[in-house]
Amino acid sequence: MTVKVVTDSVCDIPQDLAEELGITVIPIYVHFGEESYRDGVDISKEEFFQKLKASPAFPTTSVPSIGEVMEVYEKLAEETDEIASVHLTPPLSAICDVALQAKEQLGRGCRVEVIDTRAATAQEGLIVIAAAKLAKEGMSLDQLVSEVHCIIPRAHLRVAFDTLEYLAKGGRIGRAQAFMGSLLRVHPILGVKDGEVVPVARERSRARAINYLYNFVASFNNIRELAVGDAVTPDEAEMLAERLASIYPKERIYRLSVGCVTGAHVGPHALGVALIEGE
Repeated sequence: MTVKVVTDSVCDIPQDLAEELGITVIPIYVHFGEESYRDGVDISKEEFFQKLKASPAFPTTSVPSIGEVMEVYEKLAEETDEIASVHLTPPLSAICDVALQAKEQLGRGCRVEVIDTRAATAQEGLIVIAAAKLAKEGMSLDQLVSEVHCIIPRAHLRVAFDTLEYLAKGGRIGRAQAFMGSLLRVHPILGVKDGEVVPVARERSRARAINYLYNFVASFNNIRELAVGDAVTPDEAEMLAERLASIYPKERIYRLSVGCVTGAHVGPHALGVALIEGE
């Protein structure tokens, strides 16, 4: 039986790609005041960003219940006896903890391995995509888990922001707090390393920030997977992907757009690149 791959909606993998690769995506919740929505199910990313602009309530997020995750596992257990549950890192979310508790309650009929990607958004997404490809190749769960753990340290993310307000209000800013208070007309660039949001660079203009993203990708000699992600700036993302086509095949560059939960923490106008180094 083929290993089934499960993840959470923070991976920002497009629905058609998830279906093509056989990835089951568990939606995280986003809340505006008393209103709650499942990311990508009850509210689309387009609706979310419209609401983000119009709503006086600042969005918050929460993980699904143990029962909701168990329900996903139980349904997949009808098709397989091995599940790889690959998720957003615990320093940024409780989803791994919920998955581990659901695994314990599932029983012995199906084996589940929960993997902390130490990553978020498109970086997490590329790790999940890699896991799904390994599953399609016929790897056993043990082989897949071992390979994914080798991939995780080679996955990198850089995101250019117009503002860090959303990360700060959402409590996910980490060491990038050092960039707060000195950001007038400065475009911060952050990464996620070992599960923590980290400050990387500051550029004086949006154009220089985008050049930084291009040069970051160009600094790698061997790239296994590459993605460009954006929050409501698809034209910028497409232009960056076109530039990156000079160093990596355009048809292999994944285009990921920020979903509701990621959007609640990064806000609009975030633009990023994620890659997995080749061996």
